[in-house]
Amino acid sequence: MTSASEPGTPAHASTQDSPKRTPTPDTPPPGTTAPDAPERTPAPDIPTRAPAGESPAPLSSALPTPVGEPHVELEQLYGPEFAADPQGVYARLRRYGPIAPVEISPGITAMLVTDYRAALDLLHDTVTWSKDPRKWQESVPEDSPILPMIGWRPNVMFNDGDVHARYRQAITDGFERIPPHELRTMVVGIADSLIAGFGADGQADLMGQFARLLPLKLFNRLFGLPDSYSDRLISSIAGMMEGDPAEASAANEEFQGYISELISAKKHVRGRDLTSWFLDHPVGLNDEEVTHQMVLTMAAGHEPTCNLIGNALARMLTDDRYYSTLSGGALTPRDAIQDVLLNEPPICNYSAHFPRRDVFFHGTWIRTGQLVMVSYTAAGAAHGRTGEGAGAGGSGASGSGGGAHLAWSAGPHSCPVPRAALLIATTAIERLCAWLSDIELTVPHDRLTYRPGPFHRALTELPARFTPISPGQAGETPWDSRDTGHSGNGRAEAEGESTPAP
Repeated sequence: MTSASEPGTPAHASTQDSPKRTPTPDTPPPGTTAPDAPERTPAPDIPTRAPAGESPAPLSSALPTPVGEPHVELEQLYGPEFAADPQGVYARLRRYGPIAPVEISPGITAMLVTDYRAALDLLHDTVTWSKDPRKWQESVPEDSPILPMIGWRPNVMFNDGDVHARYRQAITDGFERIPPHELRTMVVGIADSLIAGFGADGQADLMGQFARLLPLKLFNRLFGLPDSYSDRLISSIAGMMEGDPAEASAANEEFQGYISELISAKKHVRGRDLTSWFLDHPVGLNDEEVTHQMVLTMAAGHEPTCNLIGNALARMLTDDRYYSTLSGGALTPRDAIQDVLLNEPPICNYSAHFPRRDVFFHGTWIRTGQLVMVSYTAAGAAHGRTGEGAGAGGSGASGSGGGAHLAWSAGPHSCPVPRAALLIATTAIERLCAWLSDIELTVPHDRLTYRPGPFHRALTELPARFTPISPGQAGETPWDSRDTGHSGNGRAEAEGESTPAP
């Protein structure tokens, strides 16, 4: 992926407890990643998981602690408290300094980078840091709910060096074969179909009936299956994300079956789609590697995109500066999206890294193989947001489209296709606002609720009302322009619809 925020010269802050000495090529300035630091010893381990029935070990005094609070409990990033007030949690974490200890699942701890410059130092340093979690994974229970997001797989997310570059090349080359205007045509057709499904009702849950469905229907098509398969994909993804453990397991099997059947079909009959392009790419992916790149592409394309659409709509429909744009105001959906990327990214904490050796990173010792993540929200918002109280819900958002953010991450593992993600989200919101020009939320912004979890900022629902529209009304409607289906063989069934060219 290309980085949305390229690093400048790091601002190195000296630490009070480090002796003064002139930096040399072998002694990096204080506050940077270093294999060791003068007169310091690595801090005792924070266990990656607590023994059964026990709480995580208390922090050692050698680890960072908030000023005036020598005995503190780890902030939990997975409960309803974090979902309700993440900015309050980040404010407390910043009192540790650029990096703070957190608990991301019961008994599973990590260090979270909350500083923008520290985040860039980590994301661009492939010598000190690895993306391979296998050593860390040895101490995590096999049934841990955190492993689906951080466990190793042969994909672009969890590998380094040439292996990573090989997987990434297949993904970026595949998306480059989809012209932007053709991708936009697909999004327009799918958006219009979804709007036609609830337009006559005068009300809708914009998450469940629009934002969550659109990316899945789109990726089902991009991977080369008929639209009739999209319901199967939607139900399996919903079961994995929202169901109980038994339902999630069954949904995962259904999803794996969907992928296996797709690859089998494309091995027999190629099409102009991502699956065929992955299979035929010169890097020579085997079936397992193709499967894992597809699963990752689907997951990375769905969750962040639907949350980006939902969070941007929530801002637009509760802030008069955006709401006025529905009838010609100054701010646009792109401004709302930039606002979200800076202040409320759809993926809030991720970029799992593991040091290859004990390192002294921005004033804190990190042990070999310890899980370190980046808070895109805390680091990006602290770097680029405006004063408190501006923007919807007191988010501090400027609404101007300015400010640097880390929503796409940075460095060699940044999002490979940010322009495609922006195009999808922007087009979806524009179509919704074009057809439903008087749309408004049915609850205040501060009563919206979010799904718990350490990685995402995801609305549970987005209830809205609007003047009903119907197929028989005067003028053009979504029923006139909506997409009517796709054959799955690289040719659209709807007249005038474009498909990816080879």
